[in-house]
Amino acid sequence: MNQTTAGVADDLDPDIRRFQREVAAAYGRYPEFERLPLAERRRIAEEVRAPWAAGGPAMFGTETLKVGPLDVRVRIYRPDARAMLPVLMYVHGGGWTMFSLDTHDRLMREYAARAGVAVVGIDYSLSPEAKFPLALDEIVSVVRWLRVDGAAHGLDPQRIAIGGDSAGGNLSVAANLALLQDGDAPLSAILVNYGAFDQRAAYPSYQRYDGPEYNLTTAEMGVFWTNYLRGPQDRGAPLASPLLAEVKGLPPTFFAIAVCDVLADENRAMADRLRAAGVPVTLREYAGATHSFLEAVSISPLADRALAEASTWLTGQICIDNDNNSQ
Repeated sequence: MNQTTAGVADDLDPDIRRFQREVAAAYGRYPEFERLPLAERRRIAEEVRAPWAAGGPAMFGTETLKVGPLDVRVRIYRPDARAMLPVLMYVHGGGWTMFSLDTHDRLMREYAARAGVAVVGIDYSLSPEAKFPLALDEIVSVVRWLRVDGAAHGLDPQRIAIGGDSAGGNLSVAANLALLQDGDAPLSAILVNYGAFDQRAAYPSYQRYDGPEYNLTTAEMGVFWTNYLRGPQDRGAPLASPLLAEVKGLPPTFFAIAVCDVLADENRAMADRLRAAGVPVTLREYAGATHSFLEAVSISPLADRALAEASTWLTGQICIDNDNNSQ
């Protein structure tokens, strides 16, 4: 999300370096970006991300609804005409503060087409206007809506995964923790793309990859956590920082880790914590990749491979024996 590129970053994949530079150049049209009102920064971020969300797979159908008791806006992507589709709920990143269904439109269409699932994108409330746990409550409410009313919309209530990038990875894990805490069953699978799991920032990757050439900085993550949390009382809350949680009982989880990312080490730590609790974990590390690298899929074979590997895994979790499971 940075607006300048300070160095060459020789350890970056060349296509990801190009992505970084082009995004930085687009933000560079607004030299006062950091001093602008948040609403204007959000508008600019949408503009900068728009070219990267364009193109990609066409959908059989797309619709937008407001669902559940919290009236959460969702966008449903259907890759084909099947009457009952397995579901990936997708939670976009942006530090709980930025981005939208539109910035992540292509990413959601890629998963729908590659995995053969309906993707339900969640337009959760952003911080700092909406503090923890409102966004989490909204996501859990969409889970419950899908389980009760999903079948009426052609969405299989027995085959639901959840995934997200960055803050969305955090919220995806936390939603399953919240379900377990309430005595409900977790979802079928979790897909984590370079998630944020620990507000302490006490990992070597925060020093090694802290810089605008690597997209996300330590300072930015500090601002994002401050925006999201209500105050000191939330800093040890397991549903805010899932690395502090009891994770036994979570469903199989896939981690896509960008090696050149301040969050890389906490994703490894989160995966280790799940493994130690007996949770099936699949972990893939992408050398040369930065935070947000999946958005570069239009120019990056590395991003294409990462999406393909995650989609294959997802198909194995919720799409096997479609005919029998959709009865």
